[in-house]
Amino acid sequence: MIIKRAQEVIRIEGKAVLALQERIGEPFQCVVELLLNCRGRVIVCGMGKSGIIGQKIASTLTSTGTAALFLHPAEGVHGDLGAVLEDDIVICISNSGQTEEILRLLPLFKRKDVPIIAMTGNMNSPLAASSDIVLDIHVEVEACPYDVVPTASTTATLAMGDALALSLFEARGLTMEDFALLHPAGNIGRKLLLRVDDIMRSGDDIARVDKDTPLSKTILEITSKRLGATCVFNKGRMCGIITDGDLRRLMEKKHDIHDLKAKDVMSASPITVPEGILAAKALRVMEEHSINQLVIVNKNGDPVGMVHIHDLLKSGLA
Repeated sequence: MIIKRAQEVIRIEGKAVLALQERIGEPFQCVVELLLNCRGRVIVCGMGKSGIIGQKIASTLTSTGTAALFLHPAEGVHGDLGAVLEDDIVICISNSGQTEEILRLLPLFKRKDVPIIAMTGNMNSPLAASSDIVLDIHVEVEACPYDVVPTASTTATLAMGDALALSLFEARGLTMEDFALLHPAGNIGRKLLLRVDDIMRSGDDIARVDKDTPLSKTILEITSKRLGATCVFNKGRMCGIITDGDLRRLMEKKHDIHDLKAKDVMSASPITVPEGILAAKALRVMEEHSINQLVIVNKNGDPVGMVHIHDLLKSGLA
């Protein structure tokens, strides 16, 4: 019974979100264009559960390049309305469109001559009638068995807010680097700001041997640099790589290795990435090719660094 009920909640809320697709039309386009041209901030206003969703929408807008803040309706009539400036735009959230605290603010917003965008489930409500643009977020039924607890409606509102934020993000032509600058800390910051150059071993820490280096000395080079691999050079240019995996496979096949040289064991055309690449992308390259070491090269194809997969994992990318 518990599992069935939980599945039903997910089904109802999923249906409510999917139904929004049919309502993404001209009003939505107008809202995006209005917000794109906003010279002030986006003021998001909602009461109760709608207020909590409104706080998340304001946060998502801000983190994706649209300056926004949340205004609590009850606090608004007790002084916080001063945060609303003439160049701002207001988004009012109320599923019923009749929330008393929201309606009390509408004449004050109009006195400040700020555009009002409504997100409501009642297109015939006082809120809808008083707004410049209305986004329809109505749902057929709440997931609550008594159809009263805000569940499907708040989920739909959240999805509509995300659609707005990400549409604005792309319309502004912002890049991953722009997004990263807004998220310099935590896991997001590491994935979007940390570059392989910040982690790689460079200079004398790069393991390197000539193609004619005896295998015994090659093994010592791999061991001393503790990268599990060495670059192989021919006349100053990299021509291959030897990894500890290559050595293990060789020893399984051949007992006498003392007469071998680096060129006899190396893998030609090693996988490389350019310097400056995001560390997260370098990690994906290693995972895709099932390798533990990666050579970083400059624009001329010359090695400038090496990185081991453990270096990337220690940086907190996974």
